Amino acid sequence: MDTEYYDDIVIGGGKAGKTLAPALVADGRKTALVERSSNMIGGGCINIACIPTKTMVASAEVANTVRNSATYGVKTNAPTVDLAAVVQRKQSVVQSARAVNLHNLETALGHELIIATARFVAPKTIEVTTAEGTTRLLTAERLFINTGTRPLIPSIPGLKETGFLTSESIMELEQLPEHLIVLGSGYIGLEFAQMFQRFGSRVTVIGRSEQILSQQDPDIANAVQTLLQRDGIEFLLNAEVLRVDRVDSETTLHIHIAGQEVSLQGSHLLIAVGRSSTTDSLNLAAAGVEVGAGGFIRVNERLETNVPGIWALGDINGGPQYTHVSLDDYRIIKANLIDGGNRSTRDRLVPSCLFIDPELAHVGLTETEARRQGHAIRVAMLDASAIPRARTLGQTDGLLKAIVDSVTGRILGCSLLCHEAGEVISTVQMVMQAQLPYTVLRDGVLTHPTMTEGLNLLFSKV
Repeated sequence: MDTEYYDDIVIGGGKAGKTLAPALVADGRKTALVERSSNMIGGGCINIACIPTKTMVASAEVANTVRNSATYGVKTNAPTVDLAAVVQRKQSVVQSARAVNLHNLETALGHELIIATARFVAPKTIEVTTAEGTTRLLTAERLFINTGTRPLIPSIPGLKETGFLTSESIMELEQLPEHLIVLGSGYIGLEFAQMFQRFGSRVTVIGRSEQILSQQDPDIANAVQTLLQRDGIEFLLNAEVLRVDRVDSETTLHIHIAGQEVSLQGSHLLIAVGRSSTTDSLNLAAAGVEVGAGGFIRVNERLETNVPGIWALGDINGGPQYTHVSLDDYRIIKANLIDGGNRSTRDRLVPSCLFIDPELAHVGLTETEARRQGHAIRVAMLDASAIPRARTLGQTDGLLKAIVDSVTGRILGCSLLCHEAGEVISTVQMVMQAQLPYTVLRDGVLTHPTMTEGLNLLFSKV
């Protein structure tokens, strides 16, 4: 088989890969982008993660608003959720985004957009295989791996035999689960838990830790749990699933909790315990690329692997699994290889947002982390009901928390559990990145009435 030569090859068209490949072409590099499926054009974010889930979250929020419309003085009938129509709306949004990405990639790359699976057969050389079984050998001076992750499936006796849902397959259901059991109390599990509770399912969440959202401070995690329990979601925490059985239409989980074994029956089981790497199919050993825990590719702060000329971007390199991080990975590569800069992941400030209602957004250190690192700190807390805009919207649930360095006055971290928290946290992040004191937010003239104005109130409590 003849080997085809390129300057650059990008394996995987997620946020980093799909943005990097056209930039390399524009820099005069002969570049190929290999993506495993036409249904994954644009990567996981638009096809199986951020965009489809948040589209369905929006439908759930509409159902909840209609259900509670009388509190706003608007009387209407109780909503009827057509899950098939919700899924169709989600698919429409995804297909539109995918089409835009396909057009952009075809315009930039032409026939060098290759729909096939890739595996290394030698250093700097990959074999790509199409769905029809045809193969090609490609080699390049530089390679960039951006293959993302897939749902992590734990080893539980009986699980594979009984069947289960993942964060991908649950979004294809067209009939509402009567009782959805969610295994996992992190971001993925909680978003789907609230979503399906608002669609009309009974929902039970099982977590291995003593608290949900184990990386958050206990007060924030407890506030989230209290809100979700008020919605009707049940929690079994500090629990271990021993085995899973299915008889007829019921799935039974045998659980060790509080020193005893109990059984829990449900119509559907969602596995939401995290994401695993996809490196097992890449045959990285042939390239000499090292992987670490969980099979994620080891990289330095410039995203370089141990093999010169091979980089890893996005979720596959073991960093924070967010689309905005993948985009910044692209910026680092572009700055260093195209623009003559010198960027790295060092001191990168990464925000996050849990898209429940109200949202939980976070940036920087938690109080627990700050104390563990030895910072002298001051802590500010504010109930969301104190924000005028929250009261006008009837969105008074939540808790805002800020961690400030006692010596410098700089903000070390902030958690916002409130309406539009994902938008408001960006204001805090900008102040932190500029290394300005918290007083900028305490004393700033912010528009009234807005949720961002709540930052005046929060930082007045430092």
